[in-house]
Amino acid sequence: MSKKNKKEQELEEDVLTTEKETVQEEKAEEVSPLEALQAELDKEKDKSLRLFAEFENFRKRTSKERIELFSTASEGVINALLPVLDDFDRALSEIEKSENVVHLEGIELISNKLREALKSKGLAHVETKQGDVFNADIHEAITQIPAPSKDLKGKIVDVVEKGYKLGEKVIRFPKVVIGQ
Repeated sequence: MSKKNKKEQELEEDVLTTEKETVQEEKAEEVSPLEALQAELDKEKDKSLRLFAEFENFRKRTSKERIELFSTASEGVINALLPVLDDFDRALSEIEKSENVVHLEGIELISNKLREALKSKGLAHVETKQGDVFNADIHEAITQIPAPSKDLKGKIVDVVEKGYKLGEKVIRFPKVVIGQ
C-alpha cells in the first residue's frame, strides 16, 4: 500500500502542479492582453511625440529658410549696383580735387540717397582701413608689396576696393594690398 500511496501522492502532486500552472497561465493570459495594449499605447505615444518633434523642426527650418530668402532676395540687384557705388566714390574724389562745390554737392546728394536706399535693404560696408591686420576670412589679398615700414608687415597697406555685406553674409570681400 505504501507503493500505491506513494503513486497516488505523486499523482496528486502532479495534478496540483498542473492546476497551479494552469491558474498561473490564465492569470498571465489575463494580464498579457492588458500589458500588450499598454505596450502598444506607449509605442504609439512615442511615435506621435517623435512625429510632432520632427514637424516642429521642419517648421522652424522652413521659417528660417524663408527669412534668409527674403533677406537675400535682392542680393543680385545689390551686387549689380556695387560698381555704381564705386563709381560714385571715384567721382567724388575727382570732383573734390577740382574744387567745384556745386558739382560736389550734387554728386554727394545722389550718392547719399543711393547709399541710404541700399542700407535700408540691409547693405553694410565692411570696415577695412590701412594698418589693419590681414585676415583671409574677411579680406581678399590681390597682391603683396614690400612693406613701407616694419609695422606694416603682414598688415593692409592699401584698400583697392571696398567690401560689402548683406545682412550677415559678405557679398563682396574688400580687395586689399598687404605688406610683406
